[in-house]
Amino acid sequence: MKKLIALLAFTGLLFVSCSDDDTPATTPGPVTPEPENFTAGSADFSKYVSVGNSLTAGFSDAALFIDGQNASYPNMMANSFAEVGGGAFTAPLMADNLGGLTLNGSPLTGNRLILTFASGSPAPIAVEGNGTTEVGNILAGPFNNMGVPGAKSFHLAANGYGNIQGLAVGAANPYYVRFASQPNASIIQDAVAQSATFFSLWIGNNDILSYATSGGAGVDQNGNLDPTTYGGNDLTDPNVFASVYDGLLAGLTSGGAKGVVANIPDVTAIPYFTTVPFAPLDPTNPAFGPQIPTLNASFAQLNGVFEFLGVPERSIVFSESAASALVIKDESLPDLSAQITQVLLANGADAGTAAVTGFLYGQARQSTPDDLIVLPSQTVIATLNETAFATLQGLGLPAENAGQLAVNGVTYPLEDQWVLTPTEQAAVKAANDSFNTTIAALATQYDLAFVDANAFLEVVKTTGVAQADGSVVTSTYGTGGGFSLDGVHPAPRGYALLANEFLKAIEAKYGANLPDVDPLAYTGLYIQ
Repeated sequence: MKKLIALLAFTGLLFVSCSDDDTPATTPGPVTPEPENFTAGSADFSKYVSVGNSLTAGFSDAALFIDGQNASYPNMMANSFAEVGGGAFTAPLMADNLGGLTLNGSPLTGNRLILTFASGSPAPIAVEGNGTTEVGNILAGPFNNMGVPGAKSFHLAANGYGNIQGLAVGAANPYYVRFASQPNASIIQDAVAQSATFFSLWIGNNDILSYATSGGAGVDQNGNLDPTTYGGNDLTDPNVFASVYDGLLAGLTSGGAKGVVANIPDVTAIPYFTTVPFAPLDPTNPAFGPQIPTLNASFAQLNGVFEFLGVPERSIVFSESAASALVIKDESLPDLSAQITQVLLANGADAGTAAVTGFLYGQARQSTPDDLIVLPSQTVIATLNETAFATLQGLGLPAENAGQLAVNGVTYPLEDQWVLTPTEQAAVKAANDSFNTTIAALATQYDLAFVDANAFLEVVKTTGVAQADGSVVTSTYGTGGGFSLDGVHPAPRGYALLANEFLKAIEAKYGANLPDVDPLAYTGLYIQ
């Protein structure tokens, strides 16, 4: 894959020594660059259809909007394919660049994120305005971009996933409702019906990601072969994934189409899990530092109980000289609530204090470098947990005491939804490894091009990707250029890098020579 470079030739006089017969010197004309021999190789790009989820749709900054759709990696690839016979590429465009969906005029999803500097430091907020994309306004297709935000692997084959009547019970997807060919259609049916000559398939991220981004709040469904019973944040069974993925490829290749597939990145490669440190409590913060001696004194008795119960590693201590780890709830730990209460009672604590302490800290510990704190937690850490405050008052605590014990991550253990613990990470990794093994094997079986997106995004995370202007695209949140403000989806420049990885794989598999995408032509972050 080569860039089509326009060379600027400088026209001038080339002075050379004259021969004895005074033959005049010659002036060269402009230098004409040697033309690129772009070719499709053995592939046929005349009808390209992309299938997938939000990554395929061009989702960015927590929303789908027109500019993001135009900067999707399939759209970039289609522009490259156009140089070798590729046809038109259409997408079910949103109505505006705000990104919010409405249902019967009421907001259904939020607007895209932008940076605000109102507090003096950059922070993401939703762009103001009323979204004008009404789910009930059905678009006439078909569309080449069949990326549906939120779709899991088995959703692609689910009939009725675009039926507006199913929205109320979670059986349909509002993005697909907008452009499904008919209410009982499935995404894969609509894709196959287009008789594509070439396709891309990138699916399976949400089968893992929704569990991970919820802090492992879902269920690992390994062993459950009925996806209709799954919750929205559950991990998909590997056998379900393998069967569905095989069926998707069987359909997409049924008419002889060639294609490219990509595997699933490790969640630890995205800033959603790498931005908030495990130890964010700063002793120089005037709202926290002066409280540390009192906090440590308050936790001393509980730490003695942990020692007595044989779990000293659960002790809670805040540093007065360095950043301190969060207090979290780890649901993988044995629940010692009853034991804590009994030990405290035996040591003379009143019944109310003993019961509340057991209730709060039965599965508590401080976070470690092995824990992944999810990006949205930054807005709740060290703030009052209103639900916990009400619960503690319901247990008989005065408002002042309830407030002191309801500070997220400090006195009230940060809840499971904000932390992906090592146990939960192990479940994610097992699913990720299994899914990627399946994708690689089926890519070989169906003789398709294969993109190792997992390995590539690890490079973005660890070393970054150098650009022609000397800049480096990294996974650093907000400034790295690789990821958007939601911490999960790429920024336009990140999508451009991914498009080039897809094009490289296609060239290697099908002997093509395609124009690459210039990442510098795309912004590292959308500006309002």
